[in-house]
Amino acid sequence: MTQVTQVTDHGGGVHSIKVPIPDNPLGHTLVHLVDTDRGPVLIDTGWDDPASWDTLVAGLTALSTAVTDVHGVVITHHHPDHHGLSGQVREASGAWIAMHEADAAIVRRTREAAPGTWLDYLARKLAAVGAPDDHLAPLLAARSSGRLRTLPGLRPALPDREIVPGELLPLAGRRLRAVWTPGHTPGHVCLHLEERHPANLPGHGRLFSGDHLLPGISPHIGLYEDPDDTAVTDPLGDYLASLERVGRLGVAEVLPAHQHAFTDAGGRVRELLDHHEERLTGLLALLATPLTPWQLAERMEWNRPWEQIPHGSRSIAVSEAESHLRRLVKLGRAEAVPGADPVTYIAV
Repeated sequence: MTQVTQVTDHGGGVHSIKVPIPDNPLGHTLVHLVDTDRGPVLIDTGWDDPASWDTLVAGLTALSTAVTDVHGVVITHHHPDHHGLSGQVREASGAWIAMHEADAAIVRRTREAAPGTWLDYLARKLAAVGAPDDHLAPLLAARSSGRLRTLPGLRPALPDREIVPGELLPLAGRRLRAVWTPGHTPGHVCLHLEERHPANLPGHGRLFSGDHLLPGISPHIGLYEDPDDTAVTDPLGDYLASLERVGRLGVAEVLPAHQHAFTDAGGRVRELLDHHEERLTGLLALLATPLTPWQLAERMEWNRPWEQIPHGSRSIAVSEAESHLRRLVKLGRAEAVPGADPVTYIAV
C-alpha cells in the first residue's frame, strides 16, 4: 500500500483518508473512498470542523478527484466523527447520503429537539442511577448558561436514502452489501465489499466495519438513548450477536473507521466475545453486594483510574455499566433490588 500524506491506497479502487477528530484520543476517522462507475463514493465523512474539512478536501485532491465529484455518501452510523461533514459534502457535490433508518431516526430527533432537551434527559438519567451532585452540577450549569448551541452534532445532515440490511447499495460497478450490526448505535451498519481481494488474500472480500470491529480497542456499548422510548433495549446483547454475524462472513480484510486495516476478522471477533464475557463475569463478583450503576462504573476496570477519568467520559462509562447490567438481567444473572432509589442491582 502506498501512503501519500494522509491517504492510503488499499487497492482495487479503495482508498482511505485520515480525517482528524479535534481534541480526541482516537486521533482521526478513516474516511474510505470507493471508486464506482458513476464517481467516487465516501464511506463516512469525518468530524464537522474546518481542519477536518480541509484534510478531507486535500485527501480527495491527492486522489485526483474533488469534493464536487463525490457521487454518494454511505454512513456507518450517526456519530459526529462519522456523519459530521456529510451535509457539507452534499452541499458541495449534490451527493446522496444513505443511513440505516434506526440512526436516521436519531438524526431527525436531534434536529427537532430544543437544545436543552438532551442535557435535561441526561441529568435526570444520571441522577436516577446514582450520580453524585458534583457530577450533575456542570450539566445543569451548561443547561442554564445557553452554551448548548456550541455543542457538535446538533444539526446533523438529514440522510435522503435508507440503507436496507442485506441489500446491495446502488454503487455502479461494485458489490457493496449492507450488514446491520447494532450495538454501538441501534442503526450501525458494516459494509461488505463482495469482490475478490486485490492482493488475493484468502477470504470473502473486504468489510468496512465502522466502529463495530476495530483491531485494538472495543467500541463503546452504552444505552440506546431515546427520551420518548420506554422499551428496555439490550445494546450489549445486540453487539455480541452482531459480532458473531460479522465473524461468519469470513472476510479477507477489515477496513475499520479508526486505527488501521487488519486481517483475521474471526480471531478479533473471538477476542471481543471473550473480553465481554470476562467483563460480565467480573461484574457479577462486584455485584455480590447491591450497587447503583454509578457505583458499579466506579469499580469497573477502565483504561485509567476513575479519579483520572474526565467528566464527560464518566457519563459514557456509567452508560456502558448500564448496558452490561441490562445484559446480566436479561441472562437472569442479576436483578434490580425492589424499592431502591436510586436503583441498585445485585447478582443472583
